[in-house]
Amino acid sequence: MLYFASIVIVNDPVAIQQGVDSGVGSWLLFIHQIPPKPDYFRVKVRRRLQRIGAVALKNSVYVLPNTDDAMEDLQWLRRAVVDDGGVATVCAASFIEGANDKEIESMFRAKSDAEYSEIVDAAQAAATGAGATDTDVRRLKRQLARAEARDFFTASGAELAERAVRDVEETLTRRRDATPSSPEGSGAVRPQGATWVTRSGVYVDRMASAWLIRRFIDKRAQFKFVSAKGYQPEPGEIRFDMYEGEFTHEGDSCTFEVLVARFKLDDAALHSVAEIIHDIDCKDEKFAREEAAGVASVIRGITLAHSSDSAKIEAAASLFDGLYAALERRGA
Repeated sequence: MLYFASIVIVNDPVAIQQGVDSGVGSWLLFIHQIPPKPDYFRVKVRRRLQRIGAVALKNSVYVLPNTDDAMEDLQWLRRAVVDDGGVATVCAASFIEGANDKEIESMFRAKSDAEYSEIVDAAQAAATGAGATDTDVRRLKRQLARAEARDFFTASGAELAERAVRDVEETLTRRRDATPSSPEGSGAVRPQGATWVTRSGVYVDRMASAWLIRRFIDKRAQFKFVSAKGYQPEPGEIRFDMYEGEFTHEGDSCTFEVLVARFKLDDAALHSVAEIIHDIDCKDEKFAREEAAGVASVIRGITLAHSSDSAKIEAAASLFDGLYAALERRGA
């Protein structure tokens, strides 16, 4: 049982500011009820609470330190829950029984230490076998940045996780410095003016791959859209994202990732685009890119707005031009 010394419900903008200005409560509570169906809704809310760093006090009660950022995050989440038929309340509160400030802070530290431990394990795994890659380092850095953003009370595992990521990056740098430079033009030969064939009904991986091909691989590329079954390529045609195609999924890599790797496109922003495409196409949240949901929404809009595959690819090119520019500017 939880008991409060004070509690202020802050479900509207005026009450939000009054609650913050009055300084009532060291904590923010998110109290919610979600309809049993659809199942994905409950998962979506739980993942969102995890991403913003909330700690569960009970099944439907989560807590965050009372800060402006936490208030904004919980208000957005409350709106999403209510819009989808649930019930949610945000409160500023102080505890008097059932839990005290030190105990709650300890819960946050334990949660952060668990995240940092996962990062250390991931860094050690990346360093085994053939060794870490640039992609591994970028993923570890993003994972560390997210963990640090949720570390409200300076958990002890932060330093160890930072050191583990730094060690992986330094090891990769030493290995690269010790490796002779590859001759110019290494990687797959870049065609000029080829016909690139893919399945009709293009979606995210094919749309992004077409942009990548025309922008970075074959500036005079022509695209041809065919049935997924039974197509026999003509001489000189290059198939992508097709069964038995020259460039298609390999292992857990989507076609976009395969193209980047096979043509040795060593560009940090491109690698970040590849991670976003992977998360949307493979639906495994391997890279947990926060941009994935927004890009996926725009892609859905493009497919609804355009009937022909050529038009979809042209419209998507503007999207990926902007995404690439934004990632390049911020250093991916």
